[in-house]
Amino acid sequence: MKRPIAYHITFTTYGTWLHGDNRGSVDKDNNQYGSDFVKPNLVLIKKEQCALKNPPVTLSQSQRRVALKAILNVCRFESWCAYAVHVRSNHIHIVVNGDEKPEDMLVKFKRYTTIALRNIEGKNAIKKYWTKHGSTRYLWTKESLCSAIRYVKNEQGKPLEFGRTEPRM
Repeated sequence: MKRPIAYHITFTTYGTWLHGDNRGSVDKDNNQYGSDFVKPNLVLIKKEQCALKNPPVTLSQSQRRVALKAILNVCRFESWCAYAVHVRSNHIHIVVNGDEKPEDMLVKFKRYTTIALRNIEGKNAIKKYWTKHGSTRYLWTKESLCSAIRYVKNEQGKPLEFGRTEPRM
């Protein structure tokens, strides 16, 4: 079976992009490639807000630096190539190549950024930093890889925290 040349992994901070949001979201019923997003729904948003275990998480600039460093360290440790990493205040984009399923990579990115954030925040650390799951797009062509890198690097606003690792040889 042919492998993709990379993945575009995106995940959001906890409570900042709820189902029913006007920006669109994916849930267990709307998660197939090409399917519609969850429709905007104020009642659903209110229901999800009431179920939050802690306030929504917006990453500060220092937290963004910690998250970026943790992601790049995971890539180095796993011998993955991070073509582009952009840490925003409410979401993270990673264009990466590696020998694992993107869902497993996503879990590792979340796990190690959480550990890094908790290490610097100590007793003030919050319960949940990330929403459940995230987006794991497969990049099959050089054009799709270049497009994803451009999007992550140049189309996410001012690149306050951006990084990459060297491709594997």
